[in-house]
Parts: sequence; C-alpha cells; structure tokens
Amino acid sequence: MKASVFQIGLFIILIVCNNLIGQKFELNQYNLAWNTQSKNSSESMPCGGGDIGLNVWTENGEILFYMSRSGAFDENNVFPKFGRIRLKLSPNPFDGTEFRQELKLKEGYVEISGKKNGRKSLIKIWVDVFRPVIHVESESNNPVTVEVTYENWRIKDLEWTNPRMTNASLGFRDAPINAIIRKDSIQFSDNKVLFYHRNRDESLFDITVKQQGLNSIKDSLWDPLDKLTFGGMMVGENMKSSNIINGKYADTEFKGWKLVSKSPSRKSHIKVYLHIDNAQSLDTWKSGLKNLENGDYTNSSQAALNSQKWWGEFWNRSYISINTDKNSSEWQVGRNYQLFRYQLGCNAYGKYPTKFNGGLFTFDPSYVDKNLPFTPDHRNWGGGTHTAQNQRLVYFPMFKSGDFDMLPSQLNFYLRALGNAEKRTEFYWGHKGASFTEQLEQFGLPLATSYGWKRPDSFNKGVEYNYWLEYLWDTQMEFCLMMLDVERYTGEDISKYIPFIESCLTFFDEHYQREALLRGRQALDSEGKLILYPGTGAETYKMAYNSTSTIAGLQTVLSRLLELPSQYISEDKRNHWTGMLKRIPAISFREKNGVKVISPAVTWARINNQELTQLYPVFPYGIYGVGKPDLDVAINTWKYGYDLPIQKNHISWHQDAIFCARLGLTDEAASITIKKLKDSDRRFPTFWGPGHDWVPDHNWGGSGMIGLQEMLLQTDGKKMLLFPAWPKDWNVSFKLHAPYNTTIEGILKDGKLQYLQVLPVSRKPDLLIMNQ
Repeated sequence: MKASVFQIGLFIILIVCNNLIGQKFELNQYNLAWNTQSKNSSESMPCGGGDIGLNVWTENGEILFYMSRSGAFDENNVFPKFGRIRLKLSPNPFDGTEFRQELKLKEGYVEISGKKNGRKSLIKIWVDVFRPVIHVESESNNPVTVEVTYENWRIKDLEWTNPRMTNASLGFRDAPINAIIRKDSIQFSDNKVLFYHRNRDESLFDITVKQQGLNSIKDSLWDPLDKLTFGGMMVGENMKSSNIINGKYADTEFKGWKLVSKSPSRKSHIKVYLHIDNAQSLDTWKSGLKNLENGDYTNSSQAALNSQKWWGEFWNRSYISINTDKNSSEWQVGRNYQLFRYQLGCNAYGKYPTKFNGGLFTFDPSYVDKNLPFTPDHRNWGGGTHTAQNQRLVYFPMFKSGDFDMLPSQLNFYLRALGNAEKRTEFYWGHKGASFTEQLEQFGLPLATSYGWKRPDSFNKGVEYNYWLEYLWDTQMEFCLMMLDVERYTGEDISKYIPFIESCLTFFDEHYQREALLRGRQALDSEGKLILYPGTGAETYKMAYNSTSTIAGLQTVLSRLLELPSQYISEDKRNHWTGMLKRIPAISFREKNGVKVISPAVTWARINNQELTQLYPVFPYGIYGVGKPDLDVAINTWKYGYDLPIQKNHISWHQDAIFCARLGLTDEAASITIKKLKDSDRRFPTFWGPGHDWVPDHNWGGSGMIGLQEMLLQTDGKKMLLFPAWPKDWNVSFKLHAPYNTTIEGILKDGKLQYLQVLPVSRKPDLLIMNQ
C-alpha cells in the first residue's frame, strides 16, 4: 500500500515526539498489543481524547466500541453511554489468523490490523482532542464493503424494578418511587444516523430538592439536568443508509441503524460527532450539532496531527519508567503508571471530572458481577454522584505529573455547585458557608439516599441520616488544598477559587460555634478553641470529638491561605483567618503498644468503615513526614495506631503506599506499590477493580500513581526531597513537577544518579538527594 497522508503526518509527529522525549524514556515499550481477538467487552482497550472515551475491542471478526463523553446525564442522573459502534468489512480480513490490536500511546490512538487470503486491512480509531469527534479510518489493499452500525439499547422506557439497578443512580436507593429510564430518539437522516436524548421536565434534581425540603428556594438553585440534551451524528464517507437490525449483546437487547458503502473502496472514513448542551429547545440542540459537523476540519489529517502533537507533549511533560526487564514486577509498575495516565488524559478537558468508579471506560456490568445483568450504562456508585474521598485520589497525582490543564474538570465542578451548597447551609442553619457533603450530586446537594428516605421528622434537617456520612463535611478541605496547590505549583492566578476556599472555612467556623451554643453557654472551649462536635473521621470514626482529619484540614488550608500574596486576601480578611487559625484545636494523641501515636479524635462513639484518618496529617496534609518534626510519632501511628486490621490494604482507594512513602518506609512503600500497580485481573492491565468501587477503578490507579510519585519526590514549601523512599535496586528514568514551576528529570541506575536536570536551575539548591 502507498503511504497515506495520515501515515506521512504520523511519521512527522513521531520525529517530533522522539526529539521531545529523547533517549531517557522510551514510551513505545509500553504500547499494549493483542494478537488474538477479545471474548467480550470486558476485554476492551481504552481510547480517547479531549473528553471522550471509547472501549475498543474486536470480537468474531467485528470491531466494536462503546462511546462515553463527560457531562452526559439523563433525568435520573445516570451517566449513560452514547451507544455502541460495530464495524464489519466484506470480504473480512479479520476472519483470518493474522490479527493485531495495539494501543499506540505516543500517538493516542488504537490501531487494528488483519489479514486473510492476501487481503489486508488497517483500522485506526482516534478521537480529536480539540473537538468532540470520533474518527474510524480504514485502509485495505483491495476494495472492501464497509458496514457500520450505530447500536442503542435505550429503545423503550425501562422501569428499575430490581433494587440493585439503583446503584447506577444512588438517589433512588430505598426511594418510594422507581426510576424510569426514558428511551432515546434515533433515526436515519440524509444517509446519516441521528441519535439523542433530551431530559424530560422532572429530573432527580426536582426529586432531591423536594425530599430535602428546599422547594421554597428551588428557583434560586442551579439545575444542571434541566433541558440537558446529548447525542450525536454518525456519518460515513461514500456511505448510505441501509437497514435497522435487532440484536442482543451480553444481557441487553438493542437496535442498530446501519450504514453501508455505496461501492467497495480501499479507504473509508467514519466520523461520529457528539454534542451536549442545556439547549432551550431541541431545534437549538440540533443546530449546535449541525454547527459542529459544518465546522469540522476540511482536512482530517491535520486534525489527527494536532491531536497526536497534544499526546506527544502530554508524554513529554512527565513520566516514570522503571527497569528494563519486562518480566520484572517493577517494570510492570512503570508500564501501568503510564497506561493509567493515558486513561486520565482521555478526559483532559471534560466539563465534569473523571469519575472514580469507571471513568469513561465502563462496560457491560455482568462481566464485573454476574448478578448484575443490566445495560452497559450501569456502574455502581452512581453517574452524576460525586464522592469526594474517592475523587481526590484521581486528581492529586496530576500535580507531580504536571497535568495542570486537566485539573479544572475537578475544581470547577465545585465552583459550579458552590451557590447551592451555600444556600442549603443558610436555609437549614441560618449561617454562612458551604456545606459540601462527602457524597453529593453534581448540583451540590446530598444524595437522596444519603440524606435518608426514612429519616425521623425530628432529625436535624441539614444533616444526612446515614451511618457512614453523617457530619462528614471536611473532605471539601482537600479540594481547597488542590486549589492552593495550583498557585504554588504554577503561579497561576487563583482568584476565582478564593471564594470557595473562604466559604468552606466559614462553614466550620460558624457552624461549630452555633452547635456549641445550642448545647451550652460558650461557643468555644476553655482554651478559646472550636468544639468540633459532632464530627467524624471520614466514614470510620463516627460521632467524633475534634476529629484529626478535620483539624489537619483546617490547619493546613488556613496556613496555606495566609501564605498567599496580598492580592488574594485583604488585611482585614488576613486578620480574620489568622484569628480562626488560632481557634483550631490541636491534634490529639494516644498510647498504643507503649508508644505515642496520633489519635483519630479525642473520642468517638463507633467505628463504621476502614479509613486510616489518623494518618491524614501525613497525607494529604503533610504535617508529618520525612524531614519534619515528630516523624517517629507518625511512623508509630502507621505501625500500631490502627484499630482494625482491614484499615491496612492495597486495593481500591487505600492509601497505604502513600503513607509509607511519606514516612520514608522504603521497603513497605515498594511492596505495597507493586501490589497496587500490578496487572489487573482483566485483559487490559489497568482495568483494576471492582475493589470497593467499580471497574475500571480510577481511585485505585490514582492512589497508586501518588504512592509511586511520593517514593521518588516529596516537597515541603520550597524544599524538594529526591528518592526519599526509593529502593536502590530500582533503576528509573523520570520527569516530575514540583512547586514554583519546577521540573526534575533524572536517571538512576544501579543505585547511582547518572543524569539530573532541575529547571529552573535556580531551584537546584533546594533539592536534597536522599538514599545515595
């Protein structure tokens, strides 16, 4: 075959990317390639860009992929797929014995090739990073007929009668009403396939507001589900409408709208345009979709080059490559670090954050749990649901990887919901400040099931009636810390985040003085400190008095806020926040095994879950750690300060490797990281889970990334510690980011540092090389 424009452009991009990454890091070694076809969707491969994710697999000679895009929520607040695409060539080169499917990381796309009886075809599936367009390009050495089918299972209304269905939108768990999944609209249109879903007038937002007694202020609340319409158009060059088919995949019946080649050809190009908008009318949404199609590049090869250039720059800005022996567990850790970072990169510019419970890459749920024979839209822990302790672990690793452009998806999520969180506080308690709960819908209100469908009338109206989630507000502090870290790492203006940070702090100051005055004559204790009761240590230490996680969060965020330049806070506010910092009580301690350890709180009533919140002063808040005072107390807390054996674990969101790395416990950090980042039980190595959550478990991967980063590099203000918990026998090439626009790039081989570059050079005196 002659070289296509796509291939020539790819060659140019490869040269540029190789010059960028150089000899210190060979990304191609981590490309994942399969030489046999997949059994089902659970053996799919991720592909994506911008804010779109595809699960791509080849089954029985046909190429299939699911389509997801950030920001699509139906009226029940499910996060549905946009559908499934099925591609078939005739004569079919994928019916033979020669087959290869490869994820090409450097270029960001999936390539599939097949050969039978001398007939060869090459398929490239890629997503435009800068426009919501999916491309499927095929090239064959002989003319073939292409059939492409858009498949959809939301072809009729479906009532949730199985209680386990509610895991896809937790607001309906235990609800007195059943959710009804409304059907989509699909039709042929001028030899194209048009598909969309427009939310009906009543949504989970309306149900939640009514349940939580907020109808009197409903008109002032932000409703992101209102008039939300999502869908798209499938178009094929030289293709025409064919027929509508019926079928069943896994457990779900579907219909398919098929396009077919007008005549056999050696090349084909299929595009799927995806559009989301809170459009005032359906015609307005259709107009937006038409504008997307009309505004598409006249030269798709240039769009491909632009996207590949983005991926090249993405890989150049950060990497961790360990050892060269592909049979070693350490090499696997480095490979899976890269693969998982690719998954995160697929939602770089999503309006909504990458979901911890599957991201953009969920598949048919019965392949996760055979007792869940539901549609491909299902995922446990909800669609529009946001669970803060899980989400933080997806986004904290982006600082050291330098993926600062990906942070707004998460941080702006909170900014949009800030008004609703403040209004609920004022409505229920009559004071100021944002009360973001641990589990909340994207519109900033608690999940209906967490708020409690069967709550007593006398129970505090603003508190969730839930064993695990009552009084759990302090997780919002971690996102305040992220916002402050944006300024520290990049110097970026964070003025837009200051109101959020101040509102979160205000809530704790005003709320707990109010609580104290409801119980006694003084708002503060005898030392002038806040009385943080009733509180909680995450979901574990319930009805806590002066929870350590709350104290560590308030101390850290207040201290960091006060360190900001004067452009961010006035002198009056600086005095105010200084006064609040003085009102934060001290972290408490206890004795276990004859040694002093950090206590989860002064007292607590019960233990519900398995978080190790007594180590939150280590991570995320960095009060204790290598090179800091009382390191022995924190180490003893890790060794002896837990209350249940299950509080130590490597799966899912557990942060054991991070704790150990920050405490300088090299052997333990390395051992846990190997367990954490080893290949998953599925065909794609980083489709971990379900663990506590779902597949692919993104807070599993995120916490693994953080642990590995912390083994290599830790920071404290301007001080940087290199190799604080790195095994001497782990050879590594790396490039990581540190505060104050600093990058550190190096090669460690046989325990010796062979190459080191710190930029800017003026930051090199701040670097302390350890373990040498």
